[in-house]
Order: sequence, then C-alpha cells, then structure tokens
Amino acid sequence: MVYWQLFLAFFRIGIFGYGGGPTMVPLIHSECVKRYKWVTDEEFADNYALGNTLPGPIATKMAAYIGYKQKGWLGATVAISAMVFPVLILMVVLMQFVNTLKTSSTVRGMIDAIQPVIAVMMVVMTYEFCTKGWKDSVGTKQKQGFVAMLVISIIALVPFALHPGLFVAITLVVAFFYSTWHANRQKKQRIGKGAS
Repeated sequence: MVYWQLFLAFFRIGIFGYGGGPTMVPLIHSECVKRYKWVTDEEFADNYALGNTLPGPIATKMAAYIGYKQKGWLGATVAISAMVFPVLILMVVLMQFVNTLKTSSTVRGMIDAIQPVIAVMMVVMTYEFCTKGWKDSVGTKQKQGFVAMLVISIIALVPFALHPGLFVAITLVVAFFYSTWHANRQKKQRIGKGAS
C-alpha cells in the first residue's frame, strides 16, 4: 500500500510540477507533509535545506529521502522512478512536436498563465516556513536571530544573487561552529556553577 502511495504521490508531483525542481517543492510538501504525513514540517525544512547543499535537482533528492524514509532503498527507487520516468517519456514524445509547439500561441499562453500560480505556491510555502520558524523561536534572542537570518538571507539571495546552495552551505558551517561554541560555553558555565 505504501509503495502504491509513494508511486501516486511522486507521479502527481512529476506530472504537475511544471518548471522543474523549485516549483515541485510546494507539491512535495503538500503530498508528503500535508496529505500522507510521511515527514513533519521540521524534517521537510531540514532536509530541503540539506538537499540544497548537495549537487543535483532538489526534487529527486527529496523523493529519494522520503522514499527511503518510508520503505528503504526500494521506496527511494519507487519515488524517484514515479517522478522521473513519466516526465522523461512525455519529453521524448513531445520532442517530436517541439518545432510546432515553440511557435504556438496557445502553448505560450499556457506557459504565461501557469507562472503566477507557481509564484503563489512558492510564496505560500515561504510564508508557512517563516510562520513556523517564528513560532518555534523561543525567547527574545531566538526571535532576533530568526529576523536577522531572514534579513541576511534576503540580502544575500536578492541583491548579491548568491547561489542558494552556497548560501545554505555557508549557513550550515557557521551554525555548526556557533552551536559547538555555544554548547561548550554552557558546559563550562555548568561546571563553574557546580564547582562554586
């Protein structure tokens, strides 16, 4: 049953995920977090961030992760295959008509019409992530850190056009060193209090 659900979910994502990886992420979130509850919002956000630091399309990395989490290697294979093969076959068939479709005003109209829908889906998912991050921030310092990271992210990605994968990698490295330093500092404080 789970294999069939994995197949259907990622088949739908592959077919309706017009525009590639970034546009598929809200669909993956909808299917895997909201509909089937295979992963939580936190797991999804963590693995999305981690996936962006690795090479390759984000959609297949998310499919592999979620499929593997549910049913191991076979689950990962089913999820990736369901998302990739139908589109691959469709692309080969459509290549036969590519010259006709390129100049078609109908196809151009369809492409123009779908772009605002994709933009809205991305905005909704971003809003949900931001709302969750704000709620999960406990205390004034964490909320200030959340706002600071939000501002730094916007500056790095919009005016400076830093590659998202590079930005996520830098953030992970900085967060690792900061967390290690903070944990060591708390440990020393506890030892100091214990000694006194």
